[in-house]
Amino acid sequence: MDRSLRKTALGGLFVALGILVPIMFHAVGLGKTFLPMHIPVLLSAYYCGPVRAALIGFATPLLSGVMTGMPPLFPPTAWLMAFELAVYGLIAGLLYDKARLGVIPSLLGAMFGGRIVYGLLTFLLFPLLGFDRVPVWAPIAAAFTQSLPGIILQIGVIPVAVALSHRHPRMVLMFRGDLKQEDESTP
Repeated sequence: MDRSLRKTALGGLFVALGILVPIMFHAVGLGKTFLPMHIPVLLSAYYCGPVRAALIGFATPLLSGVMTGMPPLFPPTAWLMAFELAVYGLIAGLLYDKARLGVIPSLLGAMFGGRIVYGLLTFLLFPLLGFDRVPVWAPIAAAFTQSLPGIILQIGVIPVAVALSHRHPRMVLMFRGDLKQEDESTP
């Protein structure tokens, strides 16, 4: 199968997982704690590249919001998540593909960048929508503290999933710079 077509098909699978997996978590009240939509989006960065992962990250919460009502489109949770997850996919993909960092550092960079975007957008948009202004640090801090179990789950699951599909699993986890392109098995 053509490489581009394969990545596009995988992208569709990750969008579908990003809609279906949260349904299971929200059914038992664990959606906000375990961040189930984030996992397929972050995985897409390692399998589909930064641009596709950013598109997957942007589309998934909006499609899920329209199809299932979660996350809600208003208040603009789905819109905030669309930008946050787009940044997740973009940063994780860029750090992994271009900077040749391993999964763990690229994952941590993506989490940090996405949370900052979420906090800045909340700070800027809430007053425009009639909500009280919140300090810029408040949504960032809340996102880290409220979803700590989800962050731990992501750090535990995503590197293992990528390493299992790679020929050099130890190299994938921390730094990929010394792997030659022809020796790599691209997931």
